[in-house]
Amino acid sequence: MDESEGVPKDFIKLKSEKLSVDEVSELVVSPCCGAVSLFIGTTRNNFEGKKVVHLEYEAYTSMAESEIKKICRDVRQKWPSIKHIAVHHRLGVVPITEASVIIAVSSPHRAESLEAVTYCINTLKASVPIWKKEIYEDEYSWKENKECFWANSKK
Repeated sequence: MDESEGVPKDFIKLKSEKLSVDEVSELVVSPCCGAVSLFIGTTRNNFEGKKVVHLEYEAYTSMAESEIKKICRDVRQKWPSIKHIAVHHRLGVVPITEASVIIAVSSPHRAESLEAVTYCINTLKASVPIWKKEIYEDEYSWKENKECFWANSKK
């Protein structure tokens, strides 16, 4: 077994280029793990009866990366058997059907990786400074994540 295989790794990337499910899932594969769980968030073509043309994402990049690192640390505390974690989020324009976010987690067994992926996406939406603008045919709207703690603190 490769000595470096023993070290759990976090792969965090914010980028404007198209995200690759294969690339993200391959990052977390490990011979000691029997599970790789994925979440892929894609752009849908509608929201509340409006036709969505595309999404646009902006981020406070250094703070977003720092917050995602915190999420990874939390995952490792909650599920110590987790091996590798990858969180890739797209910035800029994201066309219909393309991925905005891909999260992959490997673990020896499926339960931990499935729970960790759910935790990652829910916590990311609640705490990471990435903002989404939905572009419709004749207007746009900045969207607030219902999970977002700073949005809910004002209400």
